[in-house]
Amino acid sequence: MLYEMLESHKRGADSRELDPLTECVKACFECAEYCTICADACLSEDMVADLRYCIRTDLDCADICLATGRMAARQTKPSREIMRAQLQACMTACRVCAEECERHADHHEHCRLCAQACRRCENACQGLLTIVPQ
Repeated sequence: MLYEMLESHKRGADSRELDPLTECVKACFECAEYCTICADACLSEDMVADLRYCIRTDLDCADICLATGRMAARQTKPSREIMRAQLQACMTACRVCAEECERHADHHEHCRLCAQACRRCENACQGLLTIVPQ
């Protein structure tokens, strides 16, 4: 349904843009959800003090992914420079968060799942970045 919604936009993006755009928006919102849930799950762990950095990166990544998904979904007169910077920031946040969650993935399933969502989002942002003109 997201594809159809983006396709219906008066801006008239072509199909070469719609697939990576749809993928990126979906991945950003999904990653924000996973990171928020992971941070909350980390707070419930007995060793919460050992997970402080993980919680922080989860929450930072969630905020950046949410902003990126919202910005990417808005198609009316985007600033290419701002969009490129936001996609790069999102890719960085996702990489850092994935690396941190991967450190805990053997002990916490929520961290393993979050790391996977972060990697998917990082890749989706990279895919959209390749079609955003400089």
